[in-house]
Amino acid sequence: MSETALPKNDSRPVIDAPVDVPVDETLPPPAAEQRRGNGLAIVALLLGAAGIAVGGWGVWQVRHLQATNQQQLSQVQALSDEAQSLKLNEQRLSARLEQLPGADVLEERSRLVIQLQGDQQRLNQRLETVLGASRKDWRLAEAEHLLRLASLRLSALQDISSAQALVQGADEILREQNDPGSFAAREQVAKTLVALRSTEQPDRTGLFLRLGALRDQVISLTELAPEYKDRGESLLGLTADGDGASRWAQWWDQISRYIRIDFNADKNVRPLLAGQSLSQVRLALSLALEQAQWAALNGQAAVYTQALDEARDVLKGNFNPDNPQSKVMLEQVAELSKQPVTVVTPDLTGTLSAVQGYLERRNVNAEDSIKPLAKPAANTAQEATP
Repeated sequence: MSETALPKNDSRPVIDAPVDVPVDETLPPPAAEQRRGNGLAIVALLLGAAGIAVGGWGVWQVRHLQATNQQQLSQVQALSDEAQSLKLNEQRLSARLEQLPGADVLEERSRLVIQLQGDQQRLNQRLETVLGASRKDWRLAEAEHLLRLASLRLSALQDISSAQALVQGADEILREQNDPGSFAAREQVAKTLVALRSTEQPDRTGLFLRLGALRDQVISLTELAPEYKDRGESLLGLTADGDGASRWAQWWDQISRYIRIDFNADKNVRPLLAGQSLSQVRLALSLALEQAQWAALNGQAAVYTQALDEARDVLKGNFNPDNPQSKVMLEQVAELSKQPVTVVTPDLTGTLSAVQGYLERRNVNAEDSIKPLAKPAANTAQEATP
């Protein structure tokens, strides 16, 4: 073989000729050794990384175990505290149980409680009975008061309508009692109601208003007598000239204002009123009508009749009956004088006495029922001994 050129930096021996040298087949070639070194380095790195990971995981496990141990210690401490508290509670409960009375004492107390409940129940029933009786007594007292008011209205004002309403209220109260003992009182009340309903109530308010309207018309009575008016007829039956008033007609027109000649002498001619006389007549008529108003409201029949008679006399004596205003007023006064202002009212004395008697009997029965029962002699002697 020819000599092959080699690089200068190659340290391997130069073989000039083929020589049969024994080669160790177990030795790896140079490239294989390099690859093996790299693999070992990688393996070493992996092992190091694995060791680091295993070390970190171990540290984490240690810390986790420490935290778990700490938590378990806290739980153990809490359980210990709770056990201590339970122990204290048990000791307190044992002390309280030791302080509780015995079975015989509990039985005695239970008996006393049952007896107290029974006494309380009886007391409640008694209280309800007393309160119910008290309410009924108040209602009956109210019925008596209503009858008293009705009697006062009849005697003082002769007010039939108000008295009837008051007696009706008293009858309703007696009906609510549903007591057979009130039969006599209710009978008297029923008779009174029938008597009141059959009595006619005078219209005093209407009379008062009508008289007031007449008083308002007094001021309008100005034309107290018919005024004489010249119609052109002379004293001798002569008429004035057609073309104008004559001297005689003018003279007659002047004097006719001061004198009047009436050929009907049989008629009652009233004198003319003016000035102070007219005012006095109006005042007298107004006062008479006002007095009649007062008598109508108060049921004074004598005063009412006298006042209207005075008003009628004033109208007849000072006003001409031919005057329309005075004529109409005179007719109205005559009509009002016929109206009744008083009535014969029923007497409520018997009814009031019947109700009062019923109340007295009821109170006596209530007092007898409230009296306590006498205790047996044995119990009295037992209570007297200490």
